Amino acid sequence: QVQLVESGGGLVQAGGSLRLSCAASGRTFCTYSFSWFRQAPGKEREFVAAVGWSNDNTYYSDSIKGRFTISRDNAKNTVYLQMNSLKPEDTAVYYCTAAVRFGAVKGGGDYWGQGTQVTVSS
Repeated sequence: QVQLVESGGGLVQAGGSLRLSCAASGRTFCTYSFSWFRQAPGKEREFVAAVGWSNDNTYYSDSIKGRFTISRDNAKNTVYLQMNSLKPEDTAVYYCTAAVRFGAVKGGGDYWGQGTQVTVSS
């Protein structure tokens, strides 16, 4: 019902910034909550951030708090992850997920994108 396409990944030096985008197609974008997950080589999938029906309701993992910002633009059916002060340990494939319930999206949504690679070099 909902298709998600991530973009904006790439290679960046430590201390730099990237903005990831998640374009969502569907009839009821505004009713979904969204989250970002990431998975680095040899590591388990890790929760990054989540946003509810509005940008007033967000939740972040401790590892990225203060550096990353999740936001949504309902007019564009797009979710963003602004990543600042990037570190080599942020290197991972980043996935966008969607779910009807905010609580569910923090554990992984019902819908997943294909992911976008973020590589941070020293």
